[in-house]
Amino acid sequence: MARRRRRREPETARIDSAAHDGRGIAAVDGKKVFVAGALPGEEVRFQRRKSRRNYDEAELLEILEASPERIEARCEAYGRCGGCALQHVSEEQQRQIKSQTLRDNLERIGQVTPASWFEPIVGPGWNYRRRARLAVKDVHAKGRVLVGFRERHAPYITDMHRCEVLAEPVDSMIDPLSELIGGLSISARLPQVELAVADNAVALVFRVLDPPTDDDAALLSEFGKQHDVRIYLQPRGLDSVTSLYPESVSESLYYELPEFDIRIAFDAVGFVQVNSEINRRMVSRAIELLNPGPDDRVLDLYCGIGNFSLPLARRAGTVLGVEGDAMLVQAATENAALNGIENASFRQVDLSGIDGSESWLREGWDCILLDPARSGAQEIVSHIEKFGAQRIVYVSCHPGTLARDAGTLVNEKGYVCEAAGIIDMFPHTAHVESIALFNK
Repeated sequence: MARRRRRREPETARIDSAAHDGRGIAAVDGKKVFVAGALPGEEVRFQRRKSRRNYDEAELLEILEASPERIEARCEAYGRCGGCALQHVSEEQQRQIKSQTLRDNLERIGQVTPASWFEPIVGPGWNYRRRARLAVKDVHAKGRVLVGFRERHAPYITDMHRCEVLAEPVDSMIDPLSELIGGLSISARLPQVELAVADNAVALVFRVLDPPTDDDAALLSEFGKQHDVRIYLQPRGLDSVTSLYPESVSESLYYELPEFDIRIAFDAVGFVQVNSEINRRMVSRAIELLNPGPDDRVLDLYCGIGNFSLPLARRAGTVLGVEGDAMLVQAATENAALNGIENASFRQVDLSGIDGSESWLREGWDCILLDPARSGAQEIVSHIEKFGAQRIVYVSCHPGTLARDAGTLVNEKGYVCEAAGIIDMFPHTAHVESIALFNK
């Protein structure tokens, strides 16, 4: 116990280097300490929060000697809030950190060096996040309901009043939401609010563990009317979401991809890429790289609601989107109909369970778009020779699994990594999104 208490006392050290996620690294008594928010060259006071076998994680308490690379964070809650990790360095420096992370992963994990590097796909640094899940808790000691992201070093909700990365108008709705929920009879039984900012509307989904009273429903509806937002209630799972205000709507939530004359509808709790402008640029880049012709057959794996499939169908002869979630397959099919697209079809398949014998896999594909979850596309690349594709574009949300799969494609399956680069989907966070092109 004495050893644990000593570790939790404030300490002072100089930061020697930085981790791939931007945390500063100090060597203290022969052990590495990762200090969130610290930069190389700085002398800092910190407090250890978590102990691992080979390193400890620490909270930054005070900067005794600042790096010239440090800038003033824009958000008042930065340092406490766990939503952002890199506001203390410039956006250009953030992208350099992420680019180096991608390079290091490809070289170290995949033993792959791209023939060239793409310039980062960049967009707005602030007010970009159109989807978020905010935690809610009525904290009597604070005298208010807290609404926001979890703290960086603790499971508590950050005491915050606005968020600089949330899209307008929800960036300034945190205090109004706090006041609204504080006036509900079920304030202690409402643990989260999901936000969705579409091109045509804003939706708020309130997770309710107890049914709201008539007075509660009236307050929620009045909030929706006052702020011009759609209000939904979610008493159980995702299939329980119901509309409260307005009573009816003429169209679903949607976003547009103007370059391809595409409108994609989505539901209030469905997955969409959080950064609308970056998503438009990412889709355009991916289709430019695949460069499908009017006779080409294109396979979009992990297709979701058709984010890549539908614009691909504007260029290609045939597109097949494959996805494991039946609800997403249905949504993609409906989106194809919404856009009058007849050369795209969708199929439900558990892509983690394929063995290479599937008939659709062997139908002869000219190019493939891969956009998997963080776990990557290991099952696909292990059978990639059976698809027959000349060209692959891989969009990744985890550089480690991209590097693993790139290693298989390049070192085992006869593909060349022509180019790779980052997509700055989440500015001010350590999240690394990337894109890579492979040719047979």
